[in-house]
Amino acid sequence: MELKRFALIVAGGSGTRMESCTPKQFIPLHGLPMLMHTIKTFHAIKTIDSIVLVLPKGEMTRWELLCKEFNFTIPHRLVEGGATRFHSVKNGLASLGNQEGWVAVHDGVRPLVTEALIEKCFNAAQGAGNAIPAIRATDSIRIGQQPDDTSATSRSTIWIVQTPQVFDLQKLKSHYSAPWNENFTDDASVAEANGEKINLVEGERDNIKITTPSDLIFAHAILTNRGEMADK
Repeated sequence: MELKRFALIVAGGSGTRMESCTPKQFIPLHGLPMLMHTIKTFHAIKTIDSIVLVLPKGEMTRWELLCKEFNFTIPHRLVEGGATRFHSVKNGLASLGNQEGWVAVHDGVRPLVTEALIEKCFNAAQGAGNAIPAIRATDSIRIGQQPDDTSATSRSTIWIVQTPQVFDLQKLKSHYSAPWNENFTDDASVAEANGEKINLVEGERDNIKITTPSDLIFAHAILTNRGEMADK
């Protein structure tokens, strides 16, 4: 029997680095709030059984109003986030209960993710136990805490990690029962700390996390280049 597939989209960012008072997941991109592009891509994959969206408690009403304003009717379950990404993912996983299947955890502010990458991650996880998209570093890399105390390292050993990160749902829930640690920056770091071997798959250069105004310009250009019409 084919196991179910779930999408867990985490959207708890602020607009600080975007120089905006609007949380970045709601900032307009190509005619829609950024987060709607992300959800649309996951919804287009018919093998995904359900979508869970984790938002800060204080932003749920705003999201519901935006859905009405843009006539956004894609089915999804709203879950209240926590104090950190770790706690938000934990809440989202808890909402899926004891179901068996695969879960893709994705940053809501990566709206350029493609159906192809999502499918690749699900398929790879079924064979390897998990799948984490990543791309190799292309810039020169130096490591250090302070600008005047750094050392060069080979970029051939550096991988830049992305989402969606796909895991067995119940295994990931078990990993998230561990206490929070400041080194838990993504799901792979949580799983690895709890003994799971991490499997990388080739990510996509366009699959950036929108953080700065220049990222937004890049994202708009990519969507235009893909031929997506801007919603009015």
